[in-house]
Amino acid sequence: MKTKRTLIASLAALMLCAGPVSAKVSPAEAAKLGNELTPLGAERKGNADGSIPEWKPMTEADIPKSYQGPGSHLANPYPNDKPLFTITSKNLDQYRGNLTAGQIALFEAYPETFQMPIFQSRRNATHPERIYENTKKAAVNAELLDGGNGFKGAFDAFPFPMPKNGLEALWNHVVRYRGEYLVRRASEVAVQRNGSYSLVTSQQEVYFKYNDPKLAEEDLDNIIFYYLSFTTAPARLAGGAVLVHETLDQIKESRKAWGYNAGQRRVRRAPNLAYDTPIAAAEGLRTTDDTDMFSGAPDRFNWKLVGKKEIYIPYNNYNLISDKLSYDDVLDAGHLNPANTRYEKHRVWVVEGSLKDGKRHVYSKRVFYMDEDSWSIAVADQYDGRGELWRVSMAYLANIYDLPTTFTTLDVYHDLQSRRYHVQGLANEEKTMLDYTKAIPSKSYFKPSALRRRGRK
Repeated sequence: MKTKRTLIASLAALMLCAGPVSAKVSPAEAAKLGNELTPLGAERKGNADGSIPEWKPMTEADIPKSYQGPGSHLANPYPNDKPLFTITSKNLDQYRGNLTAGQIALFEAYPETFQMPIFQSRRNATHPERIYENTKKAAVNAELLDGGNGFKGAFDAFPFPMPKNGLEALWNHVVRYRGEYLVRRASEVAVQRNGSYSLVTSQQEVYFKYNDPKLAEEDLDNIIFYYLSFTTAPARLAGGAVLVHETLDQIKESRKAWGYNAGQRRVRRAPNLAYDTPIAAAEGLRTTDDTDMFSGAPDRFNWKLVGKKEIYIPYNNYNLISDKLSYDDVLDAGHLNPANTRYEKHRVWVVEGSLKDGKRHVYSKRVFYMDEDSWSIAVADQYDGRGELWRVSMAYLANIYDLPTTFTTLDVYHDLQSRRYHVQGLANEEKTMLDYTKAIPSKSYFKPSALRRRGRK
């Protein structure tokens, strides 16, 4: 009897050490999707006090009549909304329970200027009907690969709408729907302590192979998207280009990246574009896997699904992409101009990543706050090797109603130690912004051999 108990205990220990358990959802559980749960797994109902409403996706009737079509700046569908109240350093204690550690740190770092205007919460996250249908299929079929470094059994879907662990929730963010082919021209800046900045402008093109409805899971060949970026300004960087082949299982096959240097006229492999490699255009304020709030391989961290919480997160930030504003209107010293930001109370999934023993990364811990309606990471708190809060990143979300999906307007990365911040996605002064209507190019368009020719244009 003692031997049998010892064997059972040993097997249990092995199972616990074997990595994340990915249990498929039963058909009975999956039947909740689109009923008591939204099609993506969020709670359909609002909260008890009504400060978070019931989910209500946008319809064509909700699109502003002033919207001028694909590629144009999105008109604000809620122009008459006014802040319900504004959180400042003076009334911060009233709202700490609905803020992240990083947000609180911003109030403490900039007590005179940082504010969060709180608006009526609008749960308007909307996606194409096929995404809902594919997500319901994925719920009963998707499972993590060994080690959680990828998944199978899902395509053109949120693979884990009812996640059982942190890795499943994280994969929902990584492969969340952002269209099939995206073209945009935008700028990024590193804003110095005194508020000065210099623009780096580029045209970006992304083919989301994972979401191409003409393909199927077996066509992926471990590639979830292709990314191209051509720098157009400043003059000293113009003509340069970057190409990325983003793999699903980056342990099996690492991300492939190439860069074209216009001065040298050479295409070179960029093997270190992963994990905590600093991004040059961000002046070191953003790591490679900070991009998109999180991207790349998740294998250096243990991921825990903490649960849900009600948090004030950036939402429906149409003003930040308005062509009525200049970049000077958007950017202040220390942080974005609060007058042009919008925060709402939403339920979020809290996912915590702790650095594994024996692994190297500049962050010892990361805490992600993921909008339950879109699986987008809205806020990320990052801790240094001493366990002290170092950086806080925020994605200023909005419903991109011409696609439709929920996507970022600006991604902002704050360094609490240097008191500088980095911004991606500035397009207020551009004639066009996000355009999802272009035809998907041929596969050869995303080959390194074509990078030099296009980078020089």
